[in-house]
Amino acid sequence: MIQTSVYNYINVLDKAADASWLRNEAISNNIANVDTPGYKRQDVDFESQLTKALGMSRYETMDSKVAGVTLSNLKPSTYTDYSGYSYRLDGNNVDIDSENVALANNQLKYQALITSVNQEFANLKSVMK
Repeated sequence: MIQTSVYNYINVLDKAADASWLRNEAISNNIANVDTPGYKRQDVDFESQLTKALGMSRYETMDSKVAGVTLSNLKPSTYTDYSGYSYRLDGNNVDIDSENVALANNQLKYQALITSVNQEFANLKSVMK
């Protein structure tokens, strides 16, 4: 991470991309264990932490909200989703169709985040010219 206010958006986008990558791994594990008896699906929580870090003030600009984010508080966490729930007799709660949709959604999100990081660097480059 780069420690200057010029890179605030890049640092937050970097954290979001890391969380998206972690979610991709969790979804891939879910798909790999679709037939494992007793396996419970995993997911990653990051969006709620980001929302909390950005704050709910309507009267602040996004620039000031992003500048106020403490990056060390933005840590994605993996959790077991619906651990007490299973619609199958073997105790597994992974639905392959839902996981495939979640994987496609997450891949699009990751690509958008990387595109945004690249755009931020392009903006900085054009300012430096």
